Amino acid sequence: MFVDRSLSQDEINSVFRDLRSKSRPEEAVTKAITYDFRRPDRIAKDQLRAIHLLHDNFARNLASSLSAYLRAYVMVNLVSVEQLSFAEFSQCLPSPTCLVSLAMKPYETNAVLEINSSLVFPILEMLLGGTGKASSNIKREITDIEQIVLDGLYRIILNDLRQAWHGVTAIEFTIEARETEPQLLQIMAPNEAVVAIGLEVRIADNSGMLNIGMPSINIKMLRQKFDQQWSVRRTEATAEEQARILRLLKPSKSRIDVRLQGPTLKVADMMSIEPGDVLKLDYPVEKPLDFLVNGKLKYTGHPAATAHRLAFLLETPYKPAE
Repeated sequence: MFVDRSLSQDEINSVFRDLRSKSRPEEAVTKAITYDFRRPDRIAKDQLRAIHLLHDNFARNLASSLSAYLRAYVMVNLVSVEQLSFAEFSQCLPSPTCLVSLAMKPYETNAVLEINSSLVFPILEMLLGGTGKASSNIKREITDIEQIVLDGLYRIILNDLRQAWHGVTAIEFTIEARETEPQLLQIMAPNEAVVAIGLEVRIADNSGMLNIGMPSINIKMLRQKFDQQWSVRRTEATAEEQARILRLLKPSKSRIDVRLQGPTLKVADMMSIEPGDVLKLDYPVEKPLDFLVNGKLKYTGHPAATAHRLAFLLETPYKPAE
């Protein structure tokens, strides 16, 4: 029996209508995302976490360095680590402010260091013998003489920053230019990506931000070194670290005790002891004595004499019972 397998136009239209109705929910879920080519290329999240940890250590070291330099209690807290365009980073900075361009040898790029005026003027007053309390509300550009007074502060900050980055790579930070208006410091293209590090500094009743902007291209170049810092570098530095610790411990002194463990004695009986009394310790002569180093049992052995002096013969290392 012959069966006609051709479809009519109505059947064809019905099939396409069913397909369109099934595809609509998926099309509604899958939406196109607008990509802005002006946005900076993002760096890896694990690399951002490593930078966060690096500058967290920098904040702790800087707090102790500034406390000693200013002779006042200083707190430094890492607030944020994020990636921005250089234009966005500049717009976030106050005006006027204390802004410097940093050379990053051996790299050809420059970083940015900014200190809020709410910190600069109290620090200047403290360096000149004041308390720093009356200078927190000053809003003006700093003078050339004040810039020179701040050179010591910059040396401390850049030294701690160099030490913090030393675990990843050797970078020498030096000041190349100074500005008071963020828009005047054009060391990067507006769309160039920077990693912005924000630190809050508290000195007595004064507080302000210390901002650092580092080119993202340098951090991307150091990706492999960041990975080595947390993996291979630890095994390579183990022998050197052990040798360093051993050099520090060699000149140190330890307390050595040889103890004869015996029975306990009441305080009342001890108070009644007089010269000539004999205490029965119930300790066999052949039983080894305990040799303690800084209160910890290390060896066992027996008393001895050498050159008319008391000595102790080490026999076996102490092994605790398993």
